[in-house]
Amino acid sequence: MAKHLNLLPIIKLKSTYYFFILLISLTACREDHSKKRIEKVLSEPVKKAIIKPRDSDWVELHSLDSSFVYDIRYATTNNFVHKKMYPCAKCYVRRVVAEALLKVQKELRTKSLRLKLFDCYRPGKVQKALWAIRPDPRYVADPKKGSMHNRGLAVDLTIIDANGKELNMGTDFDYFGKKAYHAYKKLPDTVIKNRLYLKSIMQKYDLEPITSEWWHYSYRKKTYPVAQWIWRCPNTKK
Repeated sequence: MAKHLNLLPIIKLKSTYYFFILLISLTACREDHSKKRIEKVLSEPVKKAIIKPRDSDWVELHSLDSSFVYDIRYATTNNFVHKKMYPCAKCYVRRVVAEALLKVQKELRTKSLRLKLFDCYRPGKVQKALWAIRPDPRYVADPKKGSMHNRGLAVDLTIIDANGKELNMGTDFDYFGKKAYHAYKKLPDTVIKNRLYLKSIMQKYDLEPITSEWWHYSYRKKTYPVAQWIWRCPNTKK
């Protein structure tokens, strides 16, 4: 009996030892789990932060700079088809185009001038509708090939002064005739000067004109497929 009694302190000591080992293991396990959770939480924004914007991304120009002015004609009846072609007025372009426009706008604002946009991205099905009414490649691109507008690479625009008045460019937007051509010179000197200024500042930032429309400029260093998507309008149900 005495021998058994002498073993009790040893048994208690071993039990206490194993209890502490178990406690330390559980604590370490909890700390490791908490550490992993913290690392996971911290890593989420880091992963998002390293995702770089792509030139092909679609962006709404207004979200990058609120100083642009808009008169999106195909969202109204004030256009050559006299019909509302867009559900609402929005200006989307590829990011590479938006960045070029931001540079143009920045330079214009040093002279108290700004850009006013008439058209930006144009869905492919709208292109088909315009072609059905005016099948003339000088003014409306054949939807079989697609327009630079359909690819998010073109804009129609003009320049406005500090009072919001458009600089005189000789014709209205979507005027189909020789008078809207860049080469047409039977115009007041002021008009020719304004067109040349618009052309020079747009080309400075890689936005190129076409022959028949003083208002049309496109980015040609890249190309993307014709798009068909339609933007969401305010109060539109999901």
